[in-house]
Amino acid sequence: MTVSNPNSTTFPIVGDNSIMRGKEHGTSQTPVQQDLRWGVKRSLADRICNFNRHWAEPAGYFATTRFLKEAGREHAAAGDEIAFYDSNTGKPLFYAPIGRTWEEFLQESRNHGWPSFRDAEVEWSNVRCLRNGEVVSLDGTHLGHNLPDRSGNRYCINLVSIAGRRRSVDEDGVGKIDTDNNSDDYVPSQFRAQSNKTSLPANPFDGGSTLRFG
Repeated sequence: MTVSNPNSTTFPIVGDNSIMRGKEHGTSQTPVQQDLRWGVKRSLADRICNFNRHWAEPAGYFATTRFLKEAGREHAAAGDEIAFYDSNTGKPLFYAPIGRTWEEFLQESRNHGWPSFRDAEVEWSNVRCLRNGEVVSLDGTHLGHNLPDRSGNRYCINLVSIAGRRRSVDEDGVGKIDTDNNSDDYVPSQFRAQSNKTSLPANPFDGGSTLRFG
């Protein structure tokens, strides 16, 4: 597998298409977690994450779940950005909001129909963007697509792909799901990858309403 240097200051960090090669469960080693956050539909999540390269959850789906209420409460309790975890592996993929308010993050997401993240909000140690714009985790989870606008890269992401619960590691080094709800909220910034924004030309096809990308 060939990927760009994770320490690069140019975003997005591009990954090779081999990341999404066939594995034990579609493009991933395992199905999505049993107890996904915010009441997202597990069957939908598994299809989008593991057996799909182009299609998305319905536009506005995130607003029909418990996400707005529960994530808003998490953000208020944390007093800072909250973490979004891979629905398959439980690894952190995004943190939001960074460089903007929670309401600004939600408004942009509502405007386009899907949670929308910027360069500084991506955990680049676990995320890559393929050359066709597909955004994926290094473990093979389909996340969404990069649809740049006048403000720079905009990562349009399926909520079902980032509704996992944080995976901790026990004393034997074996991964397990952390069932402490408080642990899902916040990861101190010193443990996160840092990034800088770059501006790209506006995408004339970025309408935010289609269910198929790429």
